[in-house]
Amino acid sequence: MSTVTVAGAGEREAPSTRRPYLDEALLRKLDRLRLMSHRMHASGSHGGRRSRKRGTSVEFADYREYTPGDDLRQIDWNIYGRSERLYVKLREDEESLAIYLLLDCSRSMDWGQANKLAFARRVVAALGYVGLNALDRVGVYAFSDRLHSPFPLTSGRAQARRLFDYVAQIGPARETNIRQALYSFAALHRRSGLAIVLSDLMSAGSQEGLTAILDRGFEAVVLHVLDPQETDPEVEGEVELVDRETGRTTTITVDPVTLENYKIHLAAWLQETEAFCRRRQVKYVPVSSATPLDDVLFRQLRLHRVLV
Repeated sequence: MSTVTVAGAGEREAPSTRRPYLDEALLRKLDRLRLMSHRMHASGSHGGRRSRKRGTSVEFADYREYTPGDDLRQIDWNIYGRSERLYVKLREDEESLAIYLLLDCSRSMDWGQANKLAFARRVVAALGYVGLNALDRVGVYAFSDRLHSPFPLTSGRAQARRLFDYVAQIGPARETNIRQALYSFAALHRRSGLAIVLSDLMSAGSQEGLTAILDRGFEAVVLHVLDPQETDPEVEGEVELVDRETGRTTTITVDPVTLENYKIHLAAWLQETEAFCRRRQVKYVPVSSATPLDDVLFRQLRLHRVLV
């Protein structure tokens, strides 16, 4: 009898052996791209998406981490007193796009011939770099059954190294509760933006979680990350399945009929997820973790108008 660990057999690379996320040649190619937002595109904003009406509004909207050159008068010293970190207040006239990259780091993602979490981390690093390079504000949240400490909204290409360092340290943690994680994210933010969710969606309640951020006013993109072993498994005979997140096991006999039924149910699930996203105007991009990064960035995400 063979044993198959379901959604989670991959091991995390040790920091000392991890290759650089993005090489210089790729970064130069990414310099030509921007993340697409229909709302900002329709408004006619350009050049970092700053509004021409800059300075006409003083209503508080949100916070972002201080970067050199920011107006010192906008630092919130109360937050500094509590956290010893500098944050500046954003006003409604600052109309650069806020981009939030939400990365599922549950144990189900740490699995596969082409490890899903390792793959998704590189995509997050690339998309974050594109946003920073375009003078957008970029934040990253890792989540499992809850939100983890974020990389807070920041802007400017000079922040790319900090972003890469944050992404590199994201490891697998706990079970998935995408509904609760996205509810928590929606509750934290008074101001909307573009939310890009990278997940295998192997948790009940993904549609409810996405609805929560949509109802908050966010424009949403879903990158549905699956490994080839999940879409086209190569197993047969008596198999012990081990759930990576819970440790529960079950023994089944896999034959051609079982595999065919599995593929039918998988196709139905993917179609249901895509139909929900289409109804709610969410860009849905199914991605194999075995796909070369260049192909994802320069073909698939451009085809779906996530990158332009």
